Amino acid sequence: MNNPDALRKVCIVGGGTAGWIAAAVMAHHMKGRLFEIELVESDDIGTIGVGESTIPPFMELIAKLDIDEQDFVRQVQASFKLGIEFKDWFRKDESYFHPFGDVGQRVELSDFYQCWRKATLAGHDFPLQDFAPATVMAHAGRFMLPFKARNTPIAGASYALHVDAKRVAQFLRGHAEARGVKRTEGIVTDVALDARGFVSTLTLKDGRTIDADFFIDCSGFRALLIEKALGSGYTDWSNYLFCDRAIAAQTENVGPPRPYTLAEAQDAGWRWRIPLQHRTGNGHVYSSEFMSDEEATRILLEKVEGEVVAGPMVVPFRTGVRERIWYRNVLAIGLSSGFIEPLESTAIHLIYRGMDFFFRFLPDRHCDPALADEYNRRMVADYTEIRDFIVLHYCTTARDDTPFWRKCRDMDWPDSLKERVELFRSNGTLREGLDELFRSVSWFSVLEGMGIRPRTYHPLVDRIDEAMLYAGLDKAREQLAGFVRQLPTQQQFIDAHCRAEKVDLARPVMAGA
Repeated sequence: MNNPDALRKVCIVGGGTAGWIAAAVMAHHMKGRLFEIELVESDDIGTIGVGESTIPPFMELIAKLDIDEQDFVRQVQASFKLGIEFKDWFRKDESYFHPFGDVGQRVELSDFYQCWRKATLAGHDFPLQDFAPATVMAHAGRFMLPFKARNTPIAGASYALHVDAKRVAQFLRGHAEARGVKRTEGIVTDVALDARGFVSTLTLKDGRTIDADFFIDCSGFRALLIEKALGSGYTDWSNYLFCDRAIAAQTENVGPPRPYTLAEAQDAGWRWRIPLQHRTGNGHVYSSEFMSDEEATRILLEKVEGEVVAGPMVVPFRTGVRERIWYRNVLAIGLSSGFIEPLESTAIHLIYRGMDFFFRFLPDRHCDPALADEYNRRMVADYTEIRDFIVLHYCTTARDDTPFWRKCRDMDWPDSLKERVELFRSNGTLREGLDELFRSVSWFSVLEGMGIRPRTYHPLVDRIDEAMLYAGLDKAREQLAGFVRQLPTQQQFIDAHCRAEKVDLARPVMAGA
């Protein structure tokens, strides 16, 4: 006998990347059964669409949805991403790389980083990233699917995509509608609550009404349901992350796309470059305390490569997280749940992470508060982890050339980050929580890039013969570099497997088109 209190209908308010990922994930889980799914959006309301860079778990989502990866890459005009290059963050004219996948391999009982640290303390000049296959491929402009190269020096690499966010929404809309999701065109103008304080009915601009048992708020920064209707509250993190505005623009490509994202520090923030197959996404994230919109726009347009085909568009934001991401019978997904600047490309990840947790704690129509409480605890922990990782890029800078960077250098650190870094300084030990996004390679790469090294190494490394260890490092470094030189360029790989048709860049693609 089925549960008589089971959800019968879920309504998603808002489309864009958040709404259609939520719809596609639900349609996949439901397989046309359990409950009805309706998404309400309007072509008259634009989507932000500036987050066009993903991280490796996104590839897992595509696979879980039974989407053909090569077809998806073609349809969304994607290119491949092996990591992020950070330029001028620690000091001006210095760069470091945050790769996807492994850096080196364990040696006996010891993590590679510990072996590498012993070698550097002994005077060996081995840059850490020379042992990261994703970094070596990225710097060489080469690409191969790591799982197609098992038992080779690049097998430990991982990858993600640079995507056209509006094309992603368009693709997933077709995917979800084909699996039973109903799309309703309309603008929500009124939200009615029942006696329990649950959302019961939405009224659209043309007078139509929509009832549901549960609602997913994908209305972006407007937070139409979770905040305007329910007053969930917001925890502001601007005391840790000082940037509060972004300007985005799209340009024509001037050469083959590079297989990595560029994050280049600026006088009052940073700018991004995200190359797709036929265009490049560009942006400038900055603090309005130190820079005007006009100056930020001028700097961005002076530094882009290629002709501007869309934008610039100014996007104000407030860094933080919703106090209750799930409250009563409303779940906030995407920008309505919180926002952390796109430095590590986590926005799209938090969308499907939020849906993953929702299905772990799937409620009935009573929406037991215990389920919502545990959901909120887990999701806020994710946001906090990402916040700390982003803050690490700022608070460890050695720059003092502008008021913005002096403020970053002198800021108070979150206690959770302070404790993590102090533990690392001892002998390279990292605190790792349950099911965290950023694993040891990410922390090692950014800490090293920002000039933070442990005082010593883990004692177990001393059980390894030194001569063998140092010779092994030399050999591994040479083998990786040699193997990568034989790989195709990213452009050659795309041309052979997933090249997208060139489109009219002056004609924007609408998510609801």
